[in-house]
Amino acid sequence: MRFASAALMACALGLAACGPTPPPTEDAPPSTSNFVPEIYHARVDTGPNGEPIQIPAIKAAYLRERNTRTRVPYNGPDAPGTVVVDPYARLLYLVEDGGMATRVGIAVGKAGLGYSGTAVIKRKAHWPSWTPTANMVATEPELYAQFAKGVPGGPSNPLGSRALYLYEGNRDTMYRIHGTMDPSSIGKATSAGCIRLFNQDVMDLYDRIPNGTVVKVRTADESRRLEGPLRQTPDGYLEPVAAEAQPIAFAESAALEPIPVAW
Repeated sequence: MRFASAALMACALGLAACGPTPPPTEDAPPSTSNFVPEIYHARVDTGPNGEPIQIPAIKAAYLRERNTRTRVPYNGPDAPGTVVVDPYARLLYLVEDGGMATRVGIAVGKAGLGYSGTAVIKRKAHWPSWTPTANMVATEPELYAQFAKGVPGGPSNPLGSRALYLYEGNRDTMYRIHGTMDPSSIGKATSAGCIRLFNQDVMDLYDRIPNGTVVKVRTADESRRLEGPLRQTPDGYLEPVAAEAQPIAFAESAALEPIPVAW
């Protein structure tokens, strides 16, 4: 019975808003280097009840050029201090002074394509909890009723180490920027969830921005104009299309049907 309950919980969290998809079964993508930057080393964080939580190092195989935190020139129109989410290029920018930005890679689920526009971060959470909505409990009680009182924050929670909650005025958009317990997904499209980062990256972002920060979520057209044509590699990452090459489908994630973010 205990095993069945654990399996049911894994299934429910996999279907949850901003939750992870099941870990991939394929081998990790090949890495050209075993070097892991210090910012992605293992660390010990303080959990929701003051307990130590080990944050594992990110494997070198998961650190591609486009999803490794770096400071880059920024060509968008957004003001310094703005967080820019590009779900189609699978990138997030923190815009800085002097035409620069900190760029990190993200994983994007269908819910991450269901919103665009400008919102404000009104809540930040450290090792956030997760609670299914009343509608989720009512429509699929066999999955969600047992979690109606919430899943506490910690290493088993799909939102990872930190979460940022986007609002339009006083309305919760249900759009989340958060960590993940599945670092192999960063840089890829996923079947569920919003916008997830390596835990190390969302912890850095959490510490650098206050509540009230403006977040711009790009449309597919804005992304295409600012990032240029992209193609998806066989192992699920995106890369720029060479100028001399014939452009192919722009970011396979863009082909996913955007769905309303209603969780």
